[in-house]
Amino acid sequence: MSATAPYAGPSPIRRPLAAAALLAALVSLVFGLLLAGAGPASAHAALTGSDPGDGAVVDTAPKEVTLSFSEAIAVGDDSIRVLDPSGKRADTGAEPKDLSEGSTVRYGVALHTGLPDGTYTVAWQAISADSHPISGAFTFSVGAPSDTTVALPSQEAGGGPVGVVYDIARYAAYGGFVLLVGGSAFVLICWQRGATALPMQRLVVRGWLTLTAATLVMLLLRNPYTGSGKFADAFDLAGLQSVLDTKPGAALVSRLLLLGAAALFIAVLFGTYARREDEREKKDLTFGLAVGGGVVAAGIAATWAMSEHASTGIQANIAMPVDVLHLLAVAAWLGGLASLLVALYRTPDIGSAAVRRFSAVAFSSVVVLAATGIYQSWRQVGSWSALTGTRYGQLLILKVALIAVLLAVAWFSRRWTGRLTDPAVAAEEAPGEAAEEEAEESGAESVEEAKDAPVDVDPERAAQLARQRAALTATKKKRIRDADPERSGLRRSVLAEAAVAVVLLAVTTMLTSTEPGRTEEEAAGGTPSASAPAAGGPVNLSMPFDTGGQNGKGTVRIDIEPGRTGSNELHVWIDGSNGKPMDVPELKLALTLESKDIGPLPVVPDRLAEGHWSASAVQIPMAGDWKIDVTVRTSDIDQVTIDKNAKIG
Repeated sequence: MSATAPYAGPSPIRRPLAAAALLAALVSLVFGLLLAGAGPASAHAALTGSDPGDGAVVDTAPKEVTLSFSEAIAVGDDSIRVLDPSGKRADTGAEPKDLSEGSTVRYGVALHTGLPDGTYTVAWQAISADSHPISGAFTFSVGAPSDTTVALPSQEAGGGPVGVVYDIARYAAYGGFVLLVGGSAFVLICWQRGATALPMQRLVVRGWLTLTAATLVMLLLRNPYTGSGKFADAFDLAGLQSVLDTKPGAALVSRLLLLGAAALFIAVLFGTYARREDEREKKDLTFGLAVGGGVVAAGIAATWAMSEHASTGIQANIAMPVDVLHLLAVAAWLGGLASLLVALYRTPDIGSAAVRRFSAVAFSSVVVLAATGIYQSWRQVGSWSALTGTRYGQLLILKVALIAVLLAVAWFSRRWTGRLTDPAVAAEEAPGEAAEEEAEESGAESVEEAKDAPVDVDPERAAQLARQRAALTATKKKRIRDADPERSGLRRSVLAEAAVAVVLLAVTTMLTSTEPGRTEEEAAGGTPSASAPAAGGPVNLSMPFDTGGQNGKGTVRIDIEPGRTGSNELHVWIDGSNGKPMDVPELKLALTLESKDIGPLPVVPDRLAEGHWSASAVQIPMAGDWKIDVTVRTSDIDQVTIDKNAKIG
């Protein structure tokens, strides 16, 4: 609804002018800050290069094919496949070898020897650190180009019927979250009597059901969505277990657990709270529900922040709480708008005071959205060319335009709010004759008959009389609700707001699955990669270990980049004695600067893939010779701690 301060009488001309000026200033600030320079905000990995390159013609067959990416990725056995002109595998079939160095992410696969001349196809598929599947294909030729029976795959990773259903579930999850959180906030903050209204109860419960069902669908489809693309693999227990070991899987499970707590919140809100009549007790319960509900809502919002764009790239420790605030503000505004629409159309009881309170909530939400949106845009876009020349930037422009339209429509709603009559007043002003006419049309005689009827009246007749009384009551309530002509105007205005809000929510959801402008430009060569920092540089360590048990030998490789004071990205790879990636039950790191008596600073990395862990936003407070302790546990009883010093900063 209105995103301005609560109405306090007729609006002078200067108020809409001031609102328009404020809106123009906010829009200008958004796009102005997009031009500010910043380090690359890595999200949604993209292929940045290959050897041989796309379309290249080489004299002799290479020993291996390497691919470079803009950020860390998770790979599997068939993530990179090389096919000869006849469609047979030209690579050895081994898992891609990690050839990353410093800030360069590179993977390679070995090729068979003695490959004939002709055109070869390289098809790759992986999962970027922000949970989205990525894929692509290109060709190179040995000797000279030739005909090939291999058709480049037209379906991208995450596409096909599975991708369609998964995307529908993603949209439904955001919609359910908005209704659940926004509807609950509307009842607690704006219209506490709405807790007894059946339409409001249905709205919030449907939001909970939608979010829960969508989360379950996403959890089951996560494995085929990032892999085979077949619905049958949704019930593959091994695949489901591998999903649970990833950040997106853990986020979805956490969301389901939090939805259990949300169900309890809903039961109290529309049960105990709705029946409570003592003002002091109700005030205390309102505070408790607000705190508890706020914690649960923030936790659910964090399940998106911890597994998508906000969790990767620069300033992840700031970006994730900012993303949580952004989602909560969206829910409070758009969910409250949906609640207001339902209240205006389905209940006769909401009055101007509740609408004005929502006006204040909406204004606060817009302020939070503006601040958090500016920061997010700066992280993901960063330049005019990325804003206007990439799909992400174009969607962002559309989102800002929709917000501007929504605020303009909200201004008209605000004008209707100022003239809205409370239901009690409308009832007093409604003509008495109208109520009598409706009573006659609905069977008033039957109602009177019901009052005078004996106790042992026929059950069928009693049911008929009850239906007539209900119809009469509903008619009276509708007349009271429609007695205020301003209410009809407000309903139409809020309906227009809700229509724009639905489109806005859809565009916002599309942004979460679209490759950010920075990454797209970097992959296309439009924006060069960030240069090395003036002080320090990437830190690369290799540390052998032996826990003493069976399969207890291996090597730990650690990359810290950019390797300077402040926020750093840390990646850990563990290779077994056979040189293949090795998973271990537990991996812990700690950083200590002994010369300054700082530390140990614990680091708990997240598992990205087999033998590969990462941690974002690892803070190095000052430059120096840091000791890096690594604890590796290979079984319930076999564990070892190794350490090595590294110059950082």
